[in-house]
Amino acid sequence: MEIKLAQTQDIHAWMALVEQVRDVFPGLETAEAMEEHRATVLRFMENSSAVCAAEAERMAGILLFSKEPGELCFLAVDPACRRQHIAQKLVSFMLTQMEEGKDISLITYQESDPNGQAARAFYKRLGFSESRLTEEFGHPAQEFVLKRQTTGQT
Repeated sequence: MEIKLAQTQDIHAWMALVEQVRDVFPGLETAEAMEEHRATVLRFMENSSAVCAAEAERMAGILLFSKEPGELCFLAVDPACRRQHIAQKLVSFMLTQMEEGKDISLITYQESDPNGQAARAFYKRLGFSESRLTEEFGHPAQEFVLKRQTTGQT
């Protein structure tokens, strides 16, 4: 398996994985929403802001990030490939692409939502902390923030 920046030719394999996990991502319920997501993914790929864990012709994991605001925008792992540290490898790769010392934020489920238990535990293990409550695609959500220091600081 190779962790790499995704290219536009990876879009079909990428969207095949999104199709597998779309039921746990608010905002991907309709065919129109999936088409909008595909267009968004292509923009991220063109901006070198899409990371994938590629295995042969399929994606084991995918991640979208935005450098300027310092955001992890989307992270998914193929259910058949979970518990192999793929998500951790994707996040680690993303951090190498981000400005050193810049905090990273993300939006995930609120604590009361059972859909978010695994994601929330994962982000906490990586050092993210709970932040403000918010809403995303009409669903209650919560921001998490990873505070980062510039190398050499203590």
